[in-house]
Amino acid sequence: MRTYSTNLQLQKAIREARQAGHSIAFVPTMGNLHEGHLDLVRKARRLCDIVVVSIFVNPMQFGAGEDLDAYPRTPSADKEKLFAEGVQILYTPSCEEIYPEGLDTQTQVQVPDLADTLCGENRPGHFTGVATVVSKLFNIVRPDVAIFGEKDFQQLSIIRKMVLDLCMPIEIVGVRTAREEDGLALSSRNGYLTASERAIAPKLNEVLTECREAIACGFDNFHELEVHAQLKLIQAGFEPDYFEIRDARTLREVTEETEELAILVAAKLGKPRLIDNVRLALNPVSDWGMLSVPF
Repeated sequence: MRTYSTNLQLQKAIREARQAGHSIAFVPTMGNLHEGHLDLVRKARRLCDIVVVSIFVNPMQFGAGEDLDAYPRTPSADKEKLFAEGVQILYTPSCEEIYPEGLDTQTQVQVPDLADTLCGENRPGHFTGVATVVSKLFNIVRPDVAIFGEKDFQQLSIIRKMVLDLCMPIEIVGVRTAREEDGLALSSRNGYLTASERAIAPKLNEVLTECREAIACGFDNFHELEVHAQLKLIQAGFEPDYFEIRDARTLREVTEETEELAILVAAKLGKPRLIDNVRLALNPVSDWGMLSVPF
């Protein structure tokens, strides 16, 4: 595995790989890698000849009250994991490399509508930071395929819309959420949970699954389901930001044209803010109800 810290070094290596006829897959990360990240790497290896992974803690996506300096950084362990997975290229740029003129004058990429709802309501500017840095990384790496996890479903939707709108010739591939045996979605934030909070945390996925199963059985009062789910989370010890049933394609309210639902949640449990989601496809079977095939 070769490690590069500058754009010129990285682009030279990628150019040589392309001249040799190799395809390029890209996995952007902020480090502190866990099994979920490694699932993305494994998918990338199956799809392309060369896998490029970046580790960059992006200051632009951190808002007021979000401690950039406290974000966990584990570079040595990350490198060992990526080497063991057969990654050929690791890109570890400095902030000055990505934002050479600083953040104040940096051109920004905004994805309206999709970025203004759900997590975007409580984290203003967050998805502008995400879209901006991902677009920069895409222009630096110029991959054939880029891999993202489905746990950050809103982020994945925003990246797909950005690539479509800006005519970027990149295939965006989503990978199913990696989970602990008790259902908790893998996340770097899980390390902030106390032992007692860790015991409660799987309730997040449990409530999501119960909601999906209720809809699968024909219950279509979505507002009632959302209210009931939030109450259950509060009783378990969470502080919910939202629990929403949305159209999986648009992230807007469900309509008669909706073909797939996304049930999304964000909630604080002690220090960390946890997010998760499940989806299901809708198949109309009568005038009064719906059945679905759960994922």
